Amino acid sequence: MANEIWIVPFFGQGHLFPLIELCKHLASRNFKAILVISSNLSSSIPSSLRQHPLVEIAEIAETPPSDSSSPPPPQQPSSQPLHRHHAHHSQMAMGLEKLLSTRQGNPDSNRPICVILDNMMSWTSEIFQKFEIPAVSFFTSGACSAAMEYAMWKAHPLDIKPGETRLLPGLPNEMAITVADLKRHSHRPPFPPGGPGADFPPHGPPLGRGGPPGGLGASFPPHEPPPGGPGKRRMGPPIPGEQPQWLEETERSIAVMINTCDDLERAFIEYVANQIRKPVWGVGPLLPEQYWKSTGSVLHDSEIRTNRKSNYTEDEVNEWLDTKPQGSVLYVSFGSEVGPTKEEYAVLAEALESTTRPFIWVVQTNAGRPPGPPRVVQTGSEPEEGYFPHGLDARIGKRGLIIHGWAPQLMILSHPSTGGFLSHCGWNSTVEAIGRGVPFLAWPIRGDQHSDAKLVVSYLKVGYLISEDLSETIKKEDISRGIEKLLSDEDMKQRAVRLSAKFEHGFPASSVAALDAFGDFVRAH
Repeated sequence: MANEIWIVPFFGQGHLFPLIELCKHLASRNFKAILVISSNLSSSIPSSLRQHPLVEIAEIAETPPSDSSSPPPPQQPSSQPLHRHHAHHSQMAMGLEKLLSTRQGNPDSNRPICVILDNMMSWTSEIFQKFEIPAVSFFTSGACSAAMEYAMWKAHPLDIKPGETRLLPGLPNEMAITVADLKRHSHRPPFPPGGPGADFPPHGPPLGRGGPPGGLGASFPPHEPPPGGPGKRRMGPPIPGEQPQWLEETERSIAVMINTCDDLERAFIEYVANQIRKPVWGVGPLLPEQYWKSTGSVLHDSEIRTNRKSNYTEDEVNEWLDTKPQGSVLYVSFGSEVGPTKEEYAVLAEALESTTRPFIWVVQTNAGRPPGPPRVVQTGSEPEEGYFPHGLDARIGKRGLIIHGWAPQLMILSHPSTGGFLSHCGWNSTVEAIGRGVPFLAWPIRGDQHSDAKLVVSYLKVGYLISEDLSETIKKEDISRGIEKLLSDEDMKQRAVRLSAKFEHGFPASSVAALDAFGDFVRAH
């Protein structure tokens, strides 16, 4: 009978999808993968995974609060999300205990040799400790953001002066920081209206930062464990001088897995391993198998993911791209929860209208709104609407395509007409574009996105920042200048293509070796 490994993802598809791929990789190594999910994620599990002989889906019933449809009292706007949040944690804790107890009492069940915990679910490690099941931490995002947080904690560079460049000991020289970096790391966005119980978007926050993503470290509020569990999370990424949250969360783990690979982040993987003195494996990027098999051709999202609500079909987007010259189109897309303000969206619309470049702009239904559920301004009024560039489509004609809602991102990034990506640099989006040789115009918003952008721009050298001082409001001139610089830089395009060539043979060989090493480690542990 195959050894069992349990896998526990955080809420949201940006956390679930990489761990679904990890289940497949473990099953191919003759482990039985038990994916433990809240029942509200059930519809996101593909039927092919449910039919896999070495994968089992264990669902924990999620019962919404009976008053979930009622608006919170006016004097306590966050009480409802907090109630939902605590209820979720309590249900997950009780569900895990029950599941483990039931299996332990069943003579036909194997005892898991380990559990792989999404780092945002590290509070559950105490439950697994009761059953003497060792935990491995899993980081949904890359290694650079974790390494940068640790290095800035150790360096405590609060005395850096304007014009100075400060090296971070142990990290590549390209990751040296300036006053602008310090301002970004020291900034914490306000507490979102949705609070800790807000719905989570498709691309999740990595590395122990609180709350929902965007890829990948949005500065959302704390996610507290149930009573008696570990201490509260603090909102947002650590500022220089504060210990990174992820460090506390890996203390009870025997090892760490990161959704990255040596080809992109070997120096940062090694740095993290040297600091925590535990095995650290880069086992990604954990993208769909079809992504790796379709290198050099257009990948269709409909073959992988269920199309969600949109004003354009995937075929219509593909046909529009077919009419544009190779490498000419700018793709503009931010995270489902993480993006510019309404005012900055309006400036972006002006910049896209003023340029002569063809573009695809994905505008989410909640664009420009603070994170969390739609805010009702007054009792009985309609929820606040997100930003949408009304009238822009008529003025630009066929030069631009404005997608409202879901977009076939993998297809767009793999199409030869796509020449650049204006992105918030969430980790999933970042690795998807790197693997397809698309250079970046980086507009990071929160958390680890700043480190991802620095990795892309300074270390990998396949992109530009939208502005040197991202603590200031982005101007139209910043965007227009960045678009022209990116799309006219042939050297940048060639560097992006050369980097993508590292993945032309499919899933990275270093990650295959790391998964094998992980298997040997847990069997022997």
